[in-house]
Amino acid sequence: MELTTDVRYLKGVGEAKAKALARLGITNVGELLAHFPRSYEDRTVLRTIGELQIEETACVAAMVASEPRLSRVRRGMELVKLTAVDESGRLDITFFNQSYVRDRLVRGESYVFYGKVGGTPARKTLINPQFEAEDRHERTGRILPVYALTAGISNALLRSLTETALPLCAPQLPELLPERIRREHSLCAAPFAYENIHFPRDFESLAIALRRLIFEEPFTLQCAMRLLKLRRERSAGRRFVSVDMGEFYASLPFTPTNAQRRAVDDALRDMCSGMSMSRLVQGDVGSGKTLVAAACVYLAWKNGCQSAFMAPTEILAEQHLRTLEGFLAPFGISVGILTGAMGAKARRETLGLLSEGHLDVLVGTHALLGESVQYDRLGLVITDEQHRFGVNQRSALTAKGEGAHVLVMSATPIPRTLALIIYGDLDVSVIDELPPGRQRVRTFAVDESYRRRLNGFIRTQAAEGHQTFVVCPMVEQNEELEGLRSATEHAEALQREFPELHIGCVHGKMKPKEKEAAMAAFVSGETDVLVSTTVVEVGVDVPNATLMIVENAERFGLSQLHQLRGRVGRGSAQSWCILCSNDTSEGARARLRVLCETNDGFRVAEEDLRLRGPGDFFGERQHGLPEMHVADLQADMDVLRDAQQAAGELMDRSGELESEEFRPLREKIRTMFELKSDTWN
Repeated sequence: MELTTDVRYLKGVGEAKAKALARLGITNVGELLAHFPRSYEDRTVLRTIGELQIEETACVAAMVASEPRLSRVRRGMELVKLTAVDESGRLDITFFNQSYVRDRLVRGESYVFYGKVGGTPARKTLINPQFEAEDRHERTGRILPVYALTAGISNALLRSLTETALPLCAPQLPELLPERIRREHSLCAAPFAYENIHFPRDFESLAIALRRLIFEEPFTLQCAMRLLKLRRERSAGRRFVSVDMGEFYASLPFTPTNAQRRAVDDALRDMCSGMSMSRLVQGDVGSGKTLVAAACVYLAWKNGCQSAFMAPTEILAEQHLRTLEGFLAPFGISVGILTGAMGAKARRETLGLLSEGHLDVLVGTHALLGESVQYDRLGLVITDEQHRFGVNQRSALTAKGEGAHVLVMSATPIPRTLALIIYGDLDVSVIDELPPGRQRVRTFAVDESYRRRLNGFIRTQAAEGHQTFVVCPMVEQNEELEGLRSATEHAEALQREFPELHIGCVHGKMKPKEKEAAMAAFVSGETDVLVSTTVVEVGVDVPNATLMIVENAERFGLSQLHQLRGRVGRGSAQSWCILCSNDTSEGARARLRVLCETNDGFRVAEEDLRLRGPGDFFGERQHGLPEMHVADLQADMDVLRDAQQAAGELMDRSGELESEEFRPLREKIRTMFELKSDTWN
């Protein structure tokens, strides 16, 4: 069996199961083995019945003392009941709709049962426990993996498939870590790591395996980033001639902050260096990153080059179009837009102007990547909200212009530790000042007892001509997640509460055109209150919105809440962010207190990392970068630093990893980014 073998060839996997496995990212055996457990069940300790505690999940060895009895309580419901005993007590065991158990469990024989203990201390029970003969040790007497699942895939199936494939494929597992690195950092070999991450011999072996795999992830990613950066630094970029920026700054209706000027200077220096710029401008919400982009566009225009500006949504593209036109119109720089919603005629006209060089800047969404989009002389590529565009998309756009410079912008403050892992291939400029006049958003955490006052506040804001955002954690009501507000139901409830107001609703399940229309109505002021999921998290600029209400705020990460808060406070009026949560736990209260105490996005981000680890730090994972399968950036910081340092030292010694020893590492990097081979050759 090969690592590339399709999972459909594994016993127990048909067409339906293969489709379900694909939802987990598992299409071949290699991906199956890389689907690591999310937790483990310790079934190594056998308890006596007397030792069992109510509500605990445990293994107990006991003898079946009564003949298993099958009864049908109603149509579609069968029960098998029996009693098991040991020297310390008795245990009542019930199986629901598992009639075959009656023939599998024999009176007088001993078994090991595993399940959650119920009943009372005087009469303990087990419901639907797993069981096997005392000497089997397939389901008990060992540490068993618990995997992330999807509909149609059970933990037992994943365990069985992995147990079949692992011994056959372990010798083929690529050794990504050079022997010297493994020796210096006391790391085990790949086969041992994979065997013990899935089926650990004991907890010590599991710890050894975890440490190796935790080290491997950031090590590989850091090598990849360094390799990308090395290639970029060696590649020639368009050498722009520097210009006096006095005319540009003099045209602005405000004075740029020192941080904005520093970021502009960094970028212009890159663009005039003769090498390709690849710079991230990172700044908190409202810090003025678009001004930096406009200054770069101005330099490109002065050098006879066009610029492309890619945004993640159509409404953000239109917003950037208006902002850039404001900055660039005094110089006669023409700015156009290209989105998927444009009509065929308008699209043809725009593409024609672009290819003939009559359009200086093209703003758009992914539509900018289309084959029909041809530039006359593309010299600068700008992407907004970098974490939503992966390396591949950046490469596809820059490929449209020979030696084009790249500027990426992010309003997601990222702790330095995380930034090293995510943005290792980019130079970074940080805008750490807000423009003068930008007001601090007043933030409060409240519970349900404040609902009437909150509704009154919404009404007051509307009466003063202002608008309100309301963000909910779910699109629709879910019985399993009782108590969580959904966008659709909450919008209906607010419309009943405020019949005189126009309540809008927007969420990720809507068609793109419906979503854009709902957002546009809010931007234009037609909608008084917009209820949404986190689709409003990034970038939408509505200066008239003064109130942000986040329902079930404990369900969101701090950095995500900070992004949501950044949707208000964009005009001259005082703005508020109200975090609604009925979670009384100290952990939840402590997290929300951070938002109430500071508006500094970088401090919020550091605290978010400290309190919960990164999770999916951005709310939506960056495309083109791998998820961390095992590394926890909070708990494993020392190992991560060691891995980053080791990767840096290796790259310093070994350049582009060309020797045969590094072939598996190069192949892994190639697969990670799924880049075309000529990117690496």
